[in-house]
Amino acid sequence: MNHRHLLPEEFDLLLDEEVGFGVSPLKAHVRECADCRARFDEARLVVTALERLPHFSPRYSFADTVMAQVPVFVPWHAALRDSVRQWLPQSRPARVWVVAAGTSVASVITAALLWIATQTDLLVFASGMAGDRLKLFVSQIGRDALGTVFGDQVFTAIQSTGTVGIALATLGFVAAAGGTLAGLKAIAAASSRRRG
Repeated sequence: MNHRHLLPEEFDLLLDEEVGFGVSPLKAHVRECADCRARFDEARLVVTALERLPHFSPRYSFADTVMAQVPVFVPWHAALRDSVRQWLPQSRPARVWVVAAGTSVASVITAALLWIATQTDLLVFASGMAGDRLKLFVSQIGRDALGTVFGDQVFTAIQSTGTVGIALATLGFVAAAGGTLAGLKAIAAASSRRRG
């Protein structure tokens, strides 16, 4: 036998009264080594005390009580399945009817989308027409706003000059706003000098 003390797994083999190829050298070592014999006797006392304890079985609702306090991660697909199952009717005929109606609606929507996708000419025409209508609508709103703010004569002048007229009108507006701000600043500065 080697000159080392027994490992915990080897004590477990002896305590479980295992039989086999490597157990007899372990028993011989325990008989010869006082330290290992003392540890083996202590472990045997613990095992004997544990075997004498009364065996209790938990209440029937013990697992439910414990699991109610444990946060459980539910994957998205399981949560979706449970949500759908909650909304489905319980009776079989009603469930079949709901599934048939859902399948019919999904089929109609799919067929409509496929038809629209195959009609690219119609789609291009419709989007172009919608874009023209939107452009006309925005220009009409702009015309009404300019007419209201500046009068019809300014709008007529801008319309007759085109893009250059719009640029000149914008530049004039910015210049007038800048001049107004400069004038207000000069008035405020003069007023503060009179007080001070």
